[in-house]
Amino acid sequence: MASFGGTVAPGWEKVRQAFVENLENTEEVGAGVAVYHRGQKVVDLWGGAFDESASQPYTQDTLQLVFSTTKGITAIAVAICVERGLLSYDEKVSTYWPEFAQAGKGDATVAQLLSHQCGLYTVDGDISLAEALDWSTITSRLAATKPRWEIGTNHGYHALTYGWLAGELVRRVDPQHRSLGTFVQQEIVGRVGGELWIGLPEAQESRVSPMIGGLNSVPEDMDPAVKAMMEQFMGPNSPGGQALSLNGAFGVDGAFNRRDVHAAEIPAANCITNAPSLARIYAATIGDVDGVRLLASATVETARTLVTPENEPDACLIMPTT
Repeated sequence: MASFGGTVAPGWEKVRQAFVENLENTEEVGAGVAVYHRGQKVVDLWGGAFDESASQPYTQDTLQLVFSTTKGITAIAVAICVERGLLSYDEKVSTYWPEFAQAGKGDATVAQLLSHQCGLYTVDGDISLAEALDWSTITSRLAATKPRWEIGTNHGYHALTYGWLAGELVRRVDPQHRSLGTFVQQEIVGRVGGELWIGLPEAQESRVSPMIGGLNSVPEDMDPAVKAMMEQFMGPNSPGGQALSLNGAFGVDGAFNRRDVHAAEIPAANCITNAPSLARIYAATIGDVDGVRLLASATVETARTLVTPENEPDACLIMPTT
């Protein structure tokens, strides 16, 4: 029997029920969930085991790598730069990052980059994990990469590269030229509070619940139709497989449990946090939380503007994503 902890506000008891049922009746091992409603925390739950061996419980103190939720945090950092007049979605990326103009990318806009339209879901040629974890190397490789399609004519999920591309934009326009991870710590976490890192300090490593499975692992209890679709787009030679593994660099078993991967800045995929911290930041992005709001309403609406065709299949995920 799994152990559980936390609180829910009156009227939110069904969330606790669903959370408990998910941990008791599926292959889920341990998890946390938090909800803010109108600026107030109404759900904060945790339960299950810290790891597959159930060596200890998943507790309020547990940290978790949250994969692509990282992209939302990175997008908030970009929006902060836009709101401060440092960056424009309509401007060419090469205005801020001249090297990006290589290989026919000179006219690509920031909006196209952030909406996965630039065809840079991987890099040209082979790349090692060590090279991918080095910021200067990976951003230089991306700047030199030829788009996989004519920019603006297609979109495909930039599973890993989104963060390096957006993060380098932030670094270029930030007056202090901070890394994306440092910018997030100082301009987002520092203002809102909580525990969240893109580039985890070694002192926090022991708190991280390890990921189970890998890029080629699909849960047995998944809906059959969804499972078949995932197995198709995750093939190693498919655009989706290349995007998810960066041409195999992240395809090694347990890559996202490695200390060097946790320590690096991968602003599309390696944010490490807990549910209440993540929920608090998102709540403070769209409204007031204890007197703090990260973005104005107009900035949020601009960032939410749809710029890719509705119901058009994603070139990497082989299904509509808008």
